[in-house]
Amino acid sequence: MEYNEGEMKKLTILIYSLASGGAERVVSILLKELSQKYEIELVLMRDIIFYDIPKNIKITFLENSNPTENGIFKLLKLPFLAYKYSKIKSDISISFMNRPNYINVLSNLFKKSKTIISERIAPSQEYKNNTLKDKISKYLIKTLYKKADVIVPNSKYIAYELEKIFNVSTNKIKVIYNPVFKPQTLNLKPQTSKFIFIHIGRMEEQKNHNLLIKSFKKTNLNAELWLIGDGYLREDLEKRVKDLGLRDKIKFLGRQKDVYKFLKKADCFVFSSDYEGFPNVLLEALSCNLPIISTDCKSGPREILAPNSDILKQTDDIEIAEYGILTKVGSIDSMKKAMKLIYENKELRYNFKNKAQNRLKEFEIDKIMKEWERIICK
Repeated sequence: MEYNEGEMKKLTILIYSLASGGAERVVSILLKELSQKYEIELVLMRDIIFYDIPKNIKITFLENSNPTENGIFKLLKLPFLAYKYSKIKSDISISFMNRPNYINVLSNLFKKSKTIISERIAPSQEYKNNTLKDKISKYLIKTLYKKADVIVPNSKYIAYELEKIFNVSTNKIKVIYNPVFKPQTLNLKPQTSKFIFIHIGRMEEQKNHNLLIKSFKKTNLNAELWLIGDGYLREDLEKRVKDLGLRDKIKFLGRQKDVYKFLKKADCFVFSSDYEGFPNVLLEALSCNLPIISTDCKSGPREILAPNSDILKQTDDIEIAEYGILTKVGSIDSMKKAMKLIYENKELRYNFKNKAQNRLKEFEIDKIMKEWERIICK
């Protein structure tokens, strides 16, 4: 499908909501960067909007879904929602995350537009149980994704899974990393007596805050741990911190639109997830020249911090990589060891800070947007 230069095409972007997550953050950037070149309609499935949206973007709600809705009912609704979505006319339709991706592909039963779907997490990690829900999800990915015109995973490892496990043609896959905004200024960290570790993430099981809290406790360092984010586990985590006697050392800062003002005050970014897609927060930490400690989870951290290594590799202890430290997934001892190392080794911290901006070049907004426009216009 070729487009004439200067012709404004209609673009729809379908995502579950615009809550404070990584995929949602990428969509908010796409809306801002593409809104002058395309007529864009943002289609949501839930009425949550955390990020700012340009005023010229039309917003449509496909439904206002209940997150606790029965899984079978969600499955049965897919054809109905696909039909409803097909009534929204567009030249190009882009979707993010699983259910919107299913709807986007299925909508082509009723209309025809260029279909681009974006997978944001490793399916083998997200659907690793032998439940009916996970079996159905894996079947839908295997059946529907190959029918899209372009599949955009945000990491090389996700691309590997889609090709090797879900039989998606390599020719349809185009890896596009997440872009990152750079803070306008990088003021020097104020001199304080406390070393500050900082973490950003939803308070859900996947992020494994318990690992981080237990590891921090075991370090017994003269430091603080700042936790940015919110979620249904927050109350339990606050109780855990109180029970461990850490209320004066671990700070719960809630959700923040401007995370940079906190990152600039920290000494090290720590990340404890069991699995991911491509964590934007690691890029945001790099943009503030922060040393990073991250679990070597699938996927993203290894591609960001050790870009020249094998994407299938996983450390069984700690790995001092080119741009940060990788730790064994789920290991309190590995995380504790890395936190003590970065705290005690000023030269290592200095080395990571000096390299951070060089690593960010691959994720600059202009570069990433050119890659998106290339697949939109092709």
